[in-house]
Amino acid sequence: MSTPRTVLITGGNRGIGYAIAEEFVAAGHRVAVTARSGEGPAGSMTVRADVTDAESLDAAFTEVEEKLGPVEVVVANAGITRDTLLLRMSDTDFDDVVDTNLGGAFRVVKRASKGMLKARFGRIILISSVVGLLGGAGQVNYASSKAGLVGMARSITRELGSRGITANVVAPGFIETDMTAELPEAQQAEYKKSIPAGRFATPDEVAKVILWLAGDDAAYISGAVIPVDGGLGMGH
Repeated sequence: MSTPRTVLITGGNRGIGYAIAEEFVAAGHRVAVTARSGEGPAGSMTVRADVTDAESLDAAFTEVEEKLGPVEVVVANAGITRDTLLLRMSDTDFDDVVDTNLGGAFRVVKRASKGMLKARFGRIILISSVVGLLGGAGQVNYASSKAGLVGMARSITRELGSRGITANVVAPGFIETDMTAELPEAQQAEYKKSIPAGRFATPDEVAKVILWLAGDDAAYISGAVIPVDGGLGMGH
């Protein structure tokens, strides 16, 4: 068992974020999730925040710090998609996705780093996607935002690595969520054909990797991109 930590997960009310929060709660950590609506899992604390709004994030962090103590592990997971082909993609489609997925991670990490520097301990985990390095048709905005997280983690590592703070990227492939469940059977089968493992991941398979990265055993890993994609994105 790793040392119990205060953990904040953005977008923890559904999908992967929810599974990550469940995993940290089960491991005995003090867990808070940010959500614009809905709630995190049982045993976690939910705070309202929008990652595109620094003031709302600051208020959320302050509330978590008061109730659970300084945030030691931050998981930047909140994200949106606006998939459409390049020629149809509006400036707003691009800007909104980048502002939420990349800008949101920046705002969360910047606020979290204050307490981490004071404590000389921190785990920053940015949730990217296989698409960030593999690319995806109709996903110029999303892939750009997810690729940007790699540069962010590596720059943070160079800046804060000597202070007991690590910054890593987890790049999931296809996950069994409500979103993938809605895909037509034929399309799901097509996707599975391109995945060496021949199946989608379960959300907890991704969550367990994140839990490990946040723990005592991963203290010397920083600036890494860890794929959890069944081999889909190999070679990156």
